[in-house]
Amino acid sequence: MKQLWSGRFKESLDDLMLRFSASIGYDRRLYAYDIQGSIAHCKTLHKAKVLKAVEADKIISGLKKVEKEFETGKFPIDESLEDIHMNIERRLTTLIGPLGGKLHTGRSRNDQVALDVRLYLRDQIGHIDKSLVALAKVLIAQAEKNSDRIIPGYTHLQRAQPVLLAHHLLAYVEMLGRDRERLQDTLKRVNVMPLGSAALAGTNFPLDRHYTAKLLKFPKVTNNSLDAVADRDFVAEFIAAASLLMVHLSRLSEEVVLWASSEFGFIELSDRFTTGSSIMPQKKNPDAAELVRGKTGRVFGHLTGLLTVLKGLPLAYNKDMQEDKEPLFDTVDTVLMCLDVFAGMMKTAKFKRLSPESLAQSGFLTATDIADYLVMKGTPFRKAHEITGQTVAFCLDAGLTLEEMDLPRLKKISKTFEEDVFEFISIENSVERKNVFGGTAGGRVREQLRRLKREWK
Repeated sequence: MKQLWSGRFKESLDDLMLRFSASIGYDRRLYAYDIQGSIAHCKTLHKAKVLKAVEADKIISGLKKVEKEFETGKFPIDESLEDIHMNIERRLTTLIGPLGGKLHTGRSRNDQVALDVRLYLRDQIGHIDKSLVALAKVLIAQAEKNSDRIIPGYTHLQRAQPVLLAHHLLAYVEMLGRDRERLQDTLKRVNVMPLGSAALAGTNFPLDRHYTAKLLKFPKVTNNSLDAVADRDFVAEFIAAASLLMVHLSRLSEEVVLWASSEFGFIELSDRFTTGSSIMPQKKNPDAAELVRGKTGRVFGHLTGLLTVLKGLPLAYNKDMQEDKEPLFDTVDTVLMCLDVFAGMMKTAKFKRLSPESLAQSGFLTATDIADYLVMKGTPFRKAHEITGQTVAFCLDAGLTLEEMDLPRLKKISKTFEEDVFEFISIENSVERKNVFGGTAGGRVREQLRRLKREWK
């Protein structure tokens, strides 16, 4: 089939080259944005007196018919037409005749595709934001439901100090809040209107680009036509923000995998978000969390791939930039699916209450509290640290927990110990003493819950 741009060519495009250069296999998802942009461009052409009112009306009517065909699954995709833009233009011309060819006046596929991608990404950031909010609300609800449950907190994956489970879950809500802020900030760079830049130099027609921007609800218009068609920073920035979001989901995934194991035993995942083994009938595998953890690398790869494509491109548009769409589309799909699956998994999860006995066996969780106790008695911290270390060593040799130590044994290690030390050995008291702003004490966690419920409502 003759290409729309083939006027200066004597030979038809080789079938292999056509398949190699075509993007219609994946950019068809831009159809609604392409039509939306084309309607705005048509109105701008009419405002510039390039099109008569009757012509503009006929073109817009034809575009709406094309959109209806897409929505009903009746649009005849032609793989030989390379991309979604040429498919829509050819179909419009079929429906309304040669007048359809006037629509492309004053624009290029270069600024057309830049517009479509911005419109698409603007919408998708909105969808991702809704899924982010949904997941944050699930974590907040679980934190509130389990607000009095204590778990070991970890550093270096070694049990360190006791914390409220709610405090731990709300740490991830803080991360999601930063992700939301980054995406909203990225939206500022996405939400800039490039149409009217044409191929690279602008257009000869007196198009009111600010009028086009108003029609499409863009608050800003690109300032430089070369930059407008060559810019994919906003795509890279989005995938970078998505990568950090996936980092956070992956970290929580790792904790869920650990917590669901018999070694930890902190959480029971619903059958709806786990799978079994083909050979071991007792297994209940946390596949949802593992898949999110695995798909994180996929998003990282898209960021690296896109940056590599962009790093050596001279101004303005180059065909290499067609390689922005598959990583962008797959990143959007991956992030949305991971957020939604994670929300489902965490909403249906049940957290187990750890007994005082199991917490007592948790690796001297209140050792730091004992050191602080000695400091409060006038011992310099470094000396208090040493005495507490000796206390732990004594317990290990004697096969005791801190809770099992009595005052005579403690006094053999340091005369500073008095009966009130046992208040500091208590795991519950340890949690409640962390009463600084942002700490794990119950009152502080309840403060954070109230704040986060307001922020994420």
